[in-house]
Amino acid sequence: MYNDTAQFQLSFSTLFGRPQLRKAALRKTALLSCVFASALLVACSGGSGQATEELPNTNPDSGDTSYSGPAPESEDVQNYKRYIWDNLAAENRCGSCHIEGNQSPRFVRGDDVNLAHGEGRELVNLGSPEDSRLVTKVASGHNCWLASPDACAEIITNYIEEWASAAGSVASSITLTAPTERDVGASKSFPASSANFATTVYPLLEEYCSGCHSEDAGTAQQPYIASADIDQAYEAAKARMDLDSPEKSRLVVRLGTDFHNCWSNCSENADTMAAAIKNFVDGIAVTEVDPNWVISKALYLTDGIVASGGGRIENNAIALYEFKSGSGTVAYDTSGVNPAINLNLSGDVEWLGSWGIQLNGGKAQGATATSKRLFDTLSGTGEYTIEAWVAPANVVQEGPARIVSYSGGNDIRNFTLGQAMYNYTFQNRNDASTDANGMPALITEDMAERAQATLQHVVATFDPINGRRLYVNGEFTGDADPVAPGLLSTWDDTFALVLGSEASNDFAWQGSIRLLAIHSRALNQDDILTNFEAGVGEKYMLLFKVEEQTDVPQGYVMFEVQQYDNHGYLFSEPKFITLEDGVTPDGVVIQGMRIGINGREAVVGQAWANLDTTVTATDYNPASGQKLSPLGTIITLEKGPTSDEFFLTFERLGNEEFVRIEATPAAPAAPADLAPQPRIGIRRFEQIHAALSAATGISSANSAVVETWEKVKQQLPVEADVRGFLAAQQMGITQLAVKYCSTLVDDTSARASYFPGFDFSAAASSAFDTDAKRAQIIDPLLEKLLGRPIAWPAAVGGHTAQLATAPDENAVRAELDELINIMTTCSSGTACDAARTATTVKATCAAAMGSAMILIH
Repeated sequence: MYNDTAQFQLSFSTLFGRPQLRKAALRKTALLSCVFASALLVACSGGSGQATEELPNTNPDSGDTSYSGPAPESEDVQNYKRYIWDNLAAENRCGSCHIEGNQSPRFVRGDDVNLAHGEGRELVNLGSPEDSRLVTKVASGHNCWLASPDACAEIITNYIEEWASAAGSVASSITLTAPTERDVGASKSFPASSANFATTVYPLLEEYCSGCHSEDAGTAQQPYIASADIDQAYEAAKARMDLDSPEKSRLVVRLGTDFHNCWSNCSENADTMAAAIKNFVDGIAVTEVDPNWVISKALYLTDGIVASGGGRIENNAIALYEFKSGSGTVAYDTSGVNPAINLNLSGDVEWLGSWGIQLNGGKAQGATATSKRLFDTLSGTGEYTIEAWVAPANVVQEGPARIVSYSGGNDIRNFTLGQAMYNYTFQNRNDASTDANGMPALITEDMAERAQATLQHVVATFDPINGRRLYVNGEFTGDADPVAPGLLSTWDDTFALVLGSEASNDFAWQGSIRLLAIHSRALNQDDILTNFEAGVGEKYMLLFKVEEQTDVPQGYVMFEVQQYDNHGYLFSEPKFITLEDGVTPDGVVIQGMRIGINGREAVVGQAWANLDTTVTATDYNPASGQKLSPLGTIITLEKGPTSDEFFLTFERLGNEEFVRIEATPAAPAAPADLAPQPRIGIRRFEQIHAALSAATGISSANSAVVETWEKVKQQLPVEADVRGFLAAQQMGITQLAVKYCSTLVDDTSARASYFPGFDFSAAASSAFDTDAKRAQIIDPLLEKLLGRPIAWPAAVGGHTAQLATAPDENAVRAELDELINIMTTCSSGTACDAARTATTVKATCAAAMGSAMILIH
């Protein structure tokens, strides 16, 4: 037996927090029932003479799928029942049709799971789950129980992947096949200027679509194709206009097929829009391919071989968001665990074509009722992992801004993964050492600057032994949890899962989320690294044929390509490879490789323009080819992933060569005459903070100073331009200077060192009664401020040189002396005791430290 709750919790975590079967934590009750039931099994006579077994439904929320037929005849049948039958046999899924006496194939029949397995096995491809007939049929729209067939297909794919994992099947490696061969053709591309668009398509959009698709509309909806800013409207409309077939443009289909916002007759309106787009297209010149180029064959992105991001560790994922639906107001939980915690999108949220959502102040929120599943599962396992692929929009977000939060308000939560400028933060509520807000938080080290405005794999784990940990791009950050780990027994089951902000819309986070998984155990370092290396998003292997130039049969230059976001493609890992068995290329020279798109070379992103390498038999691997470069690049999206045509150009490829003559760069424009500029500047907020610390000797990390700093820092200058200085900023500097000086004087050791020889115990009437005594206060201040440059840490990045013309020392001394006179002139009834002495020193110090001597540099 267990001595206490903690011991039981740890043992329970060991049993149910680290199982090999996915979602085992949710099924723990059913599994225990199964264990006890097996000990009490009584053989019964069934019609077939076989024993029957009351097997538990391991997915109870999908419907009534209890089974009492003959027991599974093999382990494979048992796995089929656990991963396929239990999940799909409910009437609201496949159990209303594909059962005994009904529609074939009867893969969820309830009378005999062995017969169901016999029919269902033909519908499943364990080596390539996404190609299974069960998946492709539902993806086509057949009997999906959600609004998105893609989401249903993804859920079934996950079920089959679980079966494959349990069966020891390994997802098949990518099989390279020759793509459709096509020559690079002449093409039309969107011009840089919006002038043609403004006179053809935009007038229709402005007149009939601005009521919704404009940022100024009462119910503003993306995309802003009718924005008052013509350039913004043009950028939004590009992806919705087909330059090759105007009648197939999304703007036309929405009117003619979807009957969306027609202003009169939908068919006629669609024709009007198509004609406007054709007029726009007719005004675009055709881009002809330079006949002198050495070029590969051409490809569309969809000609590529899909490189699945398989190999992820998801055995215990109890919530999974891959954002593959690409449209609508719901992000589906495709973990397959019920009830699904689907997220409703609200506010400014944009779908990414590369799988993901862009949060621009909006949020994605689950219902409290379904979010309770996190409480039910994780409070039982006692451990969990938050895994996310994110790209912060910037590194100035504070709060911390909420990336993923399971919370009930701005200051109460079960957990939150957030961002505070260059730091990631992790709050978790436990019973031992945090408050109801999960504080104190685990925060990555400031100097490490872990959070960057780029795509990153961020993982937060918690378990009752190691506490909280953070990992970025597969690497443990090394930051120690500031509190002792505890149990999750104080979690609240009334909270909601929210992405991008709190439920109140406060503490909004801006950026993109490409994948989110919540696991019911703490992933270890190896699992996290595996998931990082698996990558994220839809990827294609593009094979650009170069057989003619290299004399290598079936010779290709291969790239891994994905749509990075709604504005660009990511090209990476170029390799040379042949699909011809028994051929080993040797001596193939490749120089000056560039990416071409729609008949011309891309303007930016030519990472391989200086490539100079040779494919040799020594370096070539028959299975994987020969890597040409470790670099990657972003190419601008123009027409869209189904219409942009890619090709490669070379300065030298095998036996062919193109002599490139670089264009003479245009002469730089004559520098503009600027208005007279100030010859002095002011210190920024962080420089003022550091300068006051250096001048007083008080650490900027002093708790009293930090409290004042947090209150006034947003009021201090943010730029060095003296013309932007405000009176309110001076008040902030004064408050901070007073706090530094008060802290200095209140510390008997610090003040004795700073003002040597001064008698702080003397009454004010006698402490300053001679010039020598006053000098004991004034001289150290002037020495710090005027005698030499103020040196603060180099990390602050401030200017430390002394001003060429410093304030006149005599004038400053006179001002401070007059202040002391005023402070020590005690009228009747005013105490001039030792307390007054300390106050006078603080005031004199603050007057000096809060002056232009600190502000101006």
